Amino acid sequence: MRKIIYAGIGAIAAATMATAAWADDIMVATAGPMTGQYASFGEQMKNGAELAVEEINAAGGVNGKMLKLSVGDDACDPKQAVAVANKFVGDGVVFVAGHFCSGSSIPASAVYAEEGIVQISPASTNPKLTDERAGPGVYRVCGRDDQQGAVAGAYIAANYAGKKVAIIHDKTAYGKGLADETKKALNAAGMTEALYEAYTAGEKDYTALVSKLKAEGIDVLYVGGYHTEAGLIVRQMREQGMSTQLISGDALVTDEYWGITGEAGAGTLMTFAPDPTKFAAAKAVVDKFKAKGINPEGYTLYTYAAMKIWADAANAAGSTDLEAITAKLNGTSYETVLGPIAFDAKGDVTEASYVWYIWKDGKYGEM
Repeated sequence: MRKIIYAGIGAIAAATMATAAWADDIMVATAGPMTGQYASFGEQMKNGAELAVEEINAAGGVNGKMLKLSVGDDACDPKQAVAVANKFVGDGVVFVAGHFCSGSSIPASAVYAEEGIVQISPASTNPKLTDERAGPGVYRVCGRDDQQGAVAGAYIAANYAGKKVAIIHDKTAYGKGLADETKKALNAAGMTEALYEAYTAGEKDYTALVSKLKAEGIDVLYVGGYHTEAGLIVRQMREQGMSTQLISGDALVTDEYWGITGEAGAGTLMTFAPDPTKFAAAKAVVDKFKAKGINPEGYTLYTYAAMKIWADAANAAGSTDLEAITAKLNGTSYETVLGPIAFDAKGDVTEASYVWYIWKDGKYGEM
């Protein structure tokens, strides 16, 4: 009986110690589409956050405490994003590297702002995230749709003069925002699109849309949306014998696009920031990912950078409180795998550039 009692006391003591150790951890998080049709991007974010936390902890953590990572799945759904944000609040999370979709980041940012949680999005490009900033702790390490759309619109006007251009979008904050900014830049360059309309995300058959594009004699199709639908649309265009040039944005930076299109995706153009995997500053980190069997594509390094920037700011501030962190984020230039990053008064990066990529032979690369 004494052995049983002692064993019980030991178990309680061990559990108490474990709880105390957990309480000493600093809770941080990443959130994005871990499931659903955009899950490849959620995987990128998870991979980036995990390696960053692993390295931060190996170097002594933040202010002498270890980080504990929580991963939230918002499925790129605004309501689910708010639920994830509220769960993070309940879990005591002090920093979120997220979300991916602008339609998730924007409503979630209101929760974080109210609770004093710092948010740095690796991927949400809609201008409203910072133009209508929910609070002083909202930042992003990527560019904006008005910057990306300006590049796309000017390129189309310069390279496809006299051609019929259609602009379509998936009605999301990201897709419609990018399409609208591209349209604005195209029109400013003196060119008017032949067709502008929306499509419904998540469908498998876009035959009716493709048939309309064919009937209109569309030469260039700009898609404001994600790789899943863009991939199906270009494949179905080729099946109808169309050679229409497909152009899109940064949501096509995943190998999954070619998995959907096959050779039909060859020649697809898209805008994205210069490839950080080619930067000298990122080489050691890229090698670590590859050693783990991970291709650090798309927004992997962006999430890694967001986590590292926050940790550096917290260590410099000697605190994880929002006011102390933002004071450091606002006044510092950080050396990252993406290159030097500093934030402006709205929480945007002070320098953001977009270049052109092309899909061929199953891979995408800078033109």
